[in-house]
Amino acid sequence: MNQNKAIKIALVTVSLSGGGAERAAATLSKFFHNKGFEVHHVVFAGSISYEYKGKVLHLETLKDATNSLKSRFKRFLALKKYFKQEQFDYVIDFRVKEHLLQEFIIHQFIYKSFIQTIHSNKIESYIPKNQFIAKVLFKNTTSFINVSAKIDKKVKHLFSNKPSNLIHNPLDFESIQILKMEQISIQEKYILAVGRMEDNVKQFDHLLESYAKSELPSKNINLILLGEGKLKAKWIEFSKDLGIFENVHFLGSQQNPYPHYHQALFTVMTSKYEGFPMVLLESLACETPVISYNFESGPSEIISNSENGLLVENQNKLELTNAMNELVTNKDLYLHCKTNALQSVQKFSLETIGNQWLSVLNKK
Repeated sequence: MNQNKAIKIALVTVSLSGGGAERAAATLSKFFHNKGFEVHHVVFAGSISYEYKGKVLHLETLKDATNSLKSRFKRFLALKKYFKQEQFDYVIDFRVKEHLLQEFIIHQFIYKSFIQTIHSNKIESYIPKNQFIAKVLFKNTTSFINVSAKIDKKVKHLFSNKPSNLIHNPLDFESIQILKMEQISIQEKYILAVGRMEDNVKQFDHLLESYAKSELPSKNINLILLGEGKLKAKWIEFSKDLGIFENVHFLGSQQNPYPHYHQALFTVMTSKYEGFPMVLLESLACETPVISYNFESGPSEIISNSENGLLVENQNKLELTNAMNELVTNKDLYLHCKTNALQSVQKFSLETIGNQWLSVLNKK
């Protein structure tokens, strides 16, 4: 590596919007850029809405209407040419591995070596269950970066011969403190939930049901949901069936969700699984307490029960209702959690997490 030239790093993502892994990549790009790296984003599809630093190769722009074989081959050639031209010092892949043939081709003919990040407790989204296929697919991987302790333990078990490091998702406090002050036209008290509605991983049915049984509607404390997807219409109808439609507001995806966190009484998460949920981190960074199911990966590393929020027994809807009532009626507990919220996530600052990345890259 020529020490007189800037270190080149490629951050490979599905998109630069909508997901926690994508937000982590965008946030890290600002850190690497500020440290003098030449940052490139290789974006396979979707939109670009997150704030980032660096150059972008957006392969979506080369896709035709039918995603024909010719179009796919054109994108492969463009990707191969880009990697050959840029000669990256580091390649960090944030993507799930849903299309194995595509991944074999990329790993065999494009990546010389790469770092794989794992952002979900659903490990099979990244690492095939078949051990032979997994070892072939990841033979050029120099290390795994895992965003939670549970994920790290699983990956170390699967790949004991590969370096594996626990590095949590980062928070860009400087940006968040500015963005959270943007004005939004919501006057009433509300609690918040955030997430995609393409599938039911977020389990908004649990949230709606527990909210309907709580004291919050009768106290005129509304529920706001941020997110889009094919299940949105179903959740709207479900809120009508539960008799809470007037109290529930579906505001769609928001490019800047931080004011909504900042004004909320608290944020609720009811997922089946996550990796290291940015929703909880971002809410706390906006000084807003959280309630979450204690699913396997993430919440217990973020929430100190009764200190910055409440951990609820996993998938227990009754306990979720009780937790909502507790944060609304127990003012001392609520103020205690709110006071501690911001400080509780300082350890996930971009500078702290970025320096952990530099240690892995041996550049600290």
